[in-house]
This record gives sequence, structure tokens and C-alpha cells, in this order.
Amino acid sequence: MSQNNQDKKNSARERLQAQRAKEKARERRGRQLKVAGAVVAVLAVAGGVGVWAASSGGDESGSGKVALPKGTQDSDKPAVPVGKKEAPSTLTVWEDFRCPACAQFEKGFRGAIHEMEDAGLLKTDYHLATIIDGSMQGKGSVTAANAALCAQDAGRFREYHDVLYENQPPEQQDRFADKKYLKQLAKKVDGLAGDTFDQCVDKGTYTDFVYKSNSAFTNSGYRGTPTVLLNGKNLADEKNLTPDGLKQKVRDAAKDKKAGGGASGDKPSGVKAGSGKTETGGGTVGASAGSGTGHSAGAGASAGAGHSAGTGQGAGTGHGTGAGHSAGQGHSAGSGAGHTGGSGERVPAP
Repeated sequence: MSQNNQDKKNSARERLQAQRAKEKARERRGRQLKVAGAVVAVLAVAGGVGVWAASSGGDESGSGKVALPKGTQDSDKPAVPVGKKEAPSTLTVWEDFRCPACAQFEKGFRGAIHEMEDAGLLKTDYHLATIIDGSMQGKGSVTAANAALCAQDAGRFREYHDVLYENQPPEQQDRFADKKYLKQLAKKVDGLAGDTFDQCVDKGTYTDFVYKSNSAFTNSGYRGTPTVLLNGKNLADEKNLTPDGLKQKVRDAAKDKKAGGGASGDKPSGVKAGSGKTETGGGTVGASAGSGTGHSAGAGASAGAGHSAGTGQGAGTGHGTGAGHSAGQGHSAGSGAGHTGGSGERVPAP
């Protein structure tokens, strides 16, 4: 083969490789846009609204003394604090580890929340609910929550919390009920896996703490997970909230309180130096309420895709109380079987 022919062959091969690279990049961007669109739909109302009916996860806590994970306090609303105690803003999160909308919220806003926590501007109080255990049946919500509290004992709550959401099984699968799986996930967090953590998971050391937290959610008046409040204000009332918008609200609150940032270089509680990953929040997450697919109650059909426990379908993402399925985002507690209707339904103010 002459040198000229070889050069032409090499040039053709290079053009083919370049074309393939462009096609792969185009496909990758397409997948990213689809994911972003899904997050926009679910995070339209940051507090989450569409709801799971709650037989509420089988609250089996007794009247005895509740075992407390390190860094938590026994109260009528048990919570796991992450961040500096003196932070000028507090983010209150009601969540269920089996809740797909909770995972969408975490993946969308996690970077912004971590950034503000690490800067000393934000403390996050996590309240754990088990409503999907009651609605879909199973034990995954309570078992995963107990494991997260076991991680709190090791100062690794935030990292393990994020690992659970990154490895959340499909909603219909109760894989988090498998304690072996939860112990395997602990290996993804530096310094967590080991006999102490395994024994805590196996014994269900903090199960009563979880059930007490779920009871607080059931009695709170909130109907959806995730329900998210910033300094007591329900973020479900915010339209088109983005991670950057959340960060700005936190910074503005710090200025108002003249906290001067409050950063001292210390790591927030529940986090150890050198562990975990911080992600940056995108600037385009958030949209108007009522978009997406989900469940709606009532007879007859309404716009959108989804499922209905009655004889109809409705738009929205999530689950709710009453007979049938509901529109909106997230899951919620209440009485009855199935889910309630309404598109972009609001969570009650605290």
C-alpha cells in the first residue's frame, strides 16, 4: 500500500472516530436532559406533596425509653442534626429512604445543602418517616433509617444517608429490608463498616427512635415526603426553586442575622474530615407545581400519566391519602388506603 493510500485510510479512520465521539456526546447530553427533566418535575414543589396513604409504616414503638443515637436528643420530634449548631439557618427535612421523590430532591439539592452546611451557614435537621412501609408493605423504610442512625453513632450519618439514596431500590422493591445489603452499602463509606455498625443494624438498636419520628410526622399535619422547610417556611410555597436559589436564601438569612458566615473551618456534626463527597447543585432544578407523572384519586380520567386506586388516573408524581392515588410530588401520611388527588397539592404550613 502506498504512503498516500495509507494516509487516506488513517484520515478516514480519524474522521469516523471523531463522528462516533460526537454521537456519543450527543447521546450523553440527551440522557442528561432527560434526567434533569425528571428532577424538575419531582422537585417542582420542594417540600413534596403527592402522598402515600398511611397506615404509616406500622408504628410499633413502645412507651419505654427510646435509645438515642449520638448527637440526637429525645423530643416529641426526634431528628438527626447535620451542621454547626450555631448556624444562622435551619433546614428541616421530613423524608423516607424508600421515597423516590426524596431521592430526587436529595440528588438535586444535595450539593447546595452540603456547601451551606460546610460553610457553617446551615444546619439540617433530618426527621425520618416510614410511611411507604405501611403503604407498599415491608420494612425497608424503618430498617434503612435504623442503619442511618447506626451511621450517626460513627459520625457518618451524612455520608451513609447519601449512599442510601444513591442506591435506592425501585419503590415496589423492599430491598432496604435486607440487612446484609445495608451492611454492604456501609463499605462505600470510609470508616463505617465493621462489627459495631453490623451489630447495631442486626439488633435494630434505633428502631423505636425511628417509629417515634414517624409518629411525629403522622401528627405533624404535613402530608408529603419530602417536606422541606427553611427557617420554618415550607419550601413547597416557593415556585421554581433552584439549588442556587436555596443557597441565596441561606446567605441572605446569614446577612440578616449578621452571622458573618459563621464558618470556622469545622466540619458539621455527622461528618468526618476527608470522607464523603460534595456535589455542586445545578442552577436549573425546580419548576411549577403539578408537573410530572403520578397518581390521582377519584372516578373518571384526567390528564397525565399515572395510576389510580379508584377508576381513574391523574397527573402528578407521588402518592396520597384516601381512596385512589394522588398528584404532586413525594409521599404522605394519613388515614385510608391508596392515594389522594390534586395536582401540585400544597403541604400545610407549619
